[in-house]
Amino acid sequence: MAVITETERLLVRPWTREPADLASLYDMYSRPEVVRFFGNMAPLTAPEQAVEMLRRWELRGSRDGWYDIWAVELRESGQVVGTTMIKQLPGPDDPVLSDDIEVGWHLHPDHWGNGYATEAARALIDREWAHTSTEQIYAVTDPGNEASKAVTRRLGMSYLGRRTDWYGGTEVDAFVLRRPTPR
Repeated sequence: MAVITETERLLVRPWTREPADLASLYDMYSRPEVVRFFGNMAPLTAPEQAVEMLRRWELRGSRDGWYDIWAVELRESGQVVGTTMIKQLPGPDDPVLSDDIEVGWHLHPDHWGNGYATEAARALIDREWAHTSTEQIYAVTDPGNEASKAVTRRLGMSYLGRRTDWYGGTEVDAFVLRRPTPR
């Protein structure tokens, strides 16, 4: 299986339609505590909805495969612990994509508090800086999502304030990380 990036503890890899991945997707996104900050998304109520979720994500990825939404897996056990992404933000006319690049994460509640979101996002940010000319990377959070805001702080992102530039005009708290200047 293709590995997008890896850390000492994690592999970031494509989601598949294999039964184990679909079960992980369903388990995570059927939980109200996971999707409560996703705007109008309701928890999944049937396992077959995981296939539709993957299909929608595939439409959000880039044609060259560089930007996408991926599984986060523990290297040691192979257990999927969440989702991470680096992708173009949907603009005010969602689903039209903007030129702004977003890093993001969703973790299964059993794996909250282990630093996996920060670690996976940091690996994707480093990959972006190393292989593209992107000058800034954004993160957006629901205004009430304090845990995701804490991840942005650990990543060294700066708060931009409340914005409605993306996701069809949904109000979000926006954060930015600018490309480091060479020393």
